[in-house]
Amino acid sequence: MGDRFRRATLDDADELLGVILRAYEPIRRLGIKFPAATADLAMIRDNIASHECCVLEKDGAIVATVTVSETPEPLKEITDLPFIMKFAVEPAYKGQGHGARLLTWVEESVVRDTWKAPAVTLGTALRHPWLVPMYERRGYERIYEVETEDDGTMVLMRKHLLTPQTTPRAAGRTDAERWRESG
Repeated sequence: MGDRFRRATLDDADELLGVILRAYEPIRRLGIKFPAATADLAMIRDNIASHECCVLEKDGAIVATVTVSETPEPLKEITDLPFIMKFAVEPAYKGQGHGARLLTWVEESVVRDTWKAPAVTLGTALRHPWLVPMYERRGYERIYEVETEDDGTMVLMRKHLLTPQTTPRAAGRTDAERWRESG
């Protein structure tokens, strides 16, 4: 059967819930209160129905998932670029490149090529031992930090998806302004 990238459907909700809860176990142990760490079936169904929830299937089983959405309301004062969330890889498949392949597919095929956005954002906890460095290796840069009571410093990160060679820069306008104008 091989590997297949696709948008999740409501029929995937039970399987996705299992993948997410297993993948977020280390985050729960760290005491970080990411919403996905304590997901339930209603949250997963709403995520599929309301956002662009994507999966990577390997031989018919979901091995990774990531969602892209409009920027959540509390962050709209900082950015209006698309926002990556609920990124999870089935623990038995971690370290094999499946998550990286799915994230690249979402960044390029969904955010850049379909949504025509010049960049994408995501948020994570600075105290998480491997997420910030992992995203930085993938080309994400820190653009905003805020202290929270529960999780310490939360970091908003951005990755540019268009190079100067692939999009003309209009003087005085940001990537987000050009993206809003094109929509």
